[in-house]
Amino acid sequence: MTDKALPPHEPEDIPVYHTVVKILGVVSIMAVAGFITLAVLGKAIPESLVAVGSAAIGALAGLLAPSPK
Repeated sequence: MTDKALPPHEPEDIPVYHTVVKILGVVSIMAVAGFITLAVLGKAIPESLVAVGSAAIGALAGLLAPSPK
């Protein structure tokens, strides 16, 4: 194992960061679409859908918020 340090970089430069942001964005959009669909159909919105949607939007906000320096 080498002891080389990674060069300084921004988190936005990492491909995994982009993938996570895209996945959380899709989950957020699907949750909102589910809310709207269920509301239009007059059905109750399950708490699990609210929890998943809220968690995805919160995680997305946490990732996209600028970090304090």
